[in-house]
Amino acid sequence: VPMVAPGNVQVHVINSTLAKVHWDPVPLKTVRGHLQGYKVYYWKVQSLSRRSRRHVEKKILTFRGNKTFGMLPGLEPYSSYKLNVRVVNGKGEGPASPDKVFRTPEGVPSSPSFLKITNPTLDSLTLEWGSPTHPNGVLTSYILKFQPINNTHELGPLVEIRIPANESSLILKNLNYSTRYKFYFNAQTSVGSGSQITEEAVTIMDE
Repeated sequence: VPMVAPGNVQVHVINSTLAKVHWDPVPLKTVRGHLQGYKVYYWKVQSLSRRSRRHVEKKILTFRGNKTFGMLPGLEPYSSYKLNVRVVNGKGEGPASPDKVFRTPEGVPSSPSFLKITNPTLDSLTLEWGSPTHPNGVLTSYILKFQPINNTHELGPLVEIRIPANESSLILKNLNYSTRYKFYFNAQTSVGSGSQITEEAVTIMDE
């Protein structure tokens, strides 16, 4: 098997899900056989928005021939990763380069995990929601938009409310009685808005 590990391993993080890794080729005489390529082992150490450490699954990408760089797609935003590089010949792999740590930046969050509308009265509705399963960063706020729907399914004026990220419920007051409303709800990080969840609810007709 090869004798030495690739040197000077560098990681260039391109965006929240993509990084480029490059390395110096090993001297050919240390390959001790036919150079088949280089393998990059990489794994997620932890999510920076949640401190949970789960079973670490190592991923391997093989770059054929004498390539000295490669792309790592499909990374998770706002996470800490490690990687190392090994050279491969027909017999097997050489030793691993020292582990290199890198971090992906924040991305936009997934949609809130649920939106529930309860306690209708003449002029109010209560909204409850769950935070996104994948925050992909530090949540900065939630954005709620809503509008009335009349009997011919035309949409009325849209109202927008920004809600602090640490809230999980809201009572909407001063609504029209016996009116159907449509709600659009999403979470935000400093990068931008995630995908929205929609729901409809009706205020009651009379007490």
